[in-house]
Amino acid sequence: MEVVDINCDMGESFGVYKMALDEEILNYITSANIACGFHAGDPATMRKTVQLALEKGVGIGVHPGFQDLIGFGRREINITPQEAYDLIVYQIGALYGFVKAEGGKLQHVKPHGALYNIAARDTGLSTAIAEAIYKIDPELILFGLAGSELIHAGKRVGLRTASEVFSDRTYQQDGTLTSRTVPNALITDSYDAVNQVINMVKEGKVRSLQGVEVTIQADTICIHGDGKSAITFAKSLSSALKNAGIKQAKISEFL
Repeated sequence: MEVVDINCDMGESFGVYKMALDEEILNYITSANIACGFHAGDPATMRKTVQLALEKGVGIGVHPGFQDLIGFGRREINITPQEAYDLIVYQIGALYGFVKAEGGKLQHVKPHGALYNIAARDTGLSTAIAEAIYKIDPELILFGLAGSELIHAGKRVGLRTASEVFSDRTYQQDGTLTSRTVPNALITDSYDAVNQVINMVKEGKVRSLQGVEVTIQADTICIHGDGKSAITFAKSLSSALKNAGIKQAKISEFL
């Protein structure tokens, strides 16, 4: 039987936070990537999201991004590997404090947005990120785009790595995600998104926009929790995985 993790970005708001949405989504995922205050989030939101994840038995991950609240961490910023290292260490430390205070344990690290995308192709940046994680805790799992430089860097430094695939994004024939700046980057039909996930997990392949079947490793599936139909899609995906004979478990339980 195939086993897969489902992850979702969480805690990406401020102040009086819409916790009800995150709380509902947590019923259908196995790993939560929690913002650490740089691209989104604040101390109170971090604490509340950690508490919810622990209550639901969901694996807790650090979701570090560029220090870019206005751009939500999706704008590329030219930084050195040392600066990337420092960003990662700082943000892991911030979330670790809340997780430790609540009696929990960190499971993984998944870079956010533009930082994630640059690390997928930049060897120097991806190596700095992987080394920062390893030096803090070599037991942490590094999430990265399947087949990317980030996955390769994690393996080189001795980390466990989880190859991530996306339910609602289209792919190019080189295995990269279609840029959000071009048409057809997003899959808006939930039926198509679910079928793409099932195919990636069961067959290890995804059909690119160019019509080419691309080989892909699917350890963890990213879903987005901020859309109008986020909860409905999360329910549908969880049900479809079960019907396809695919077990859902947090990444630390099977990687």
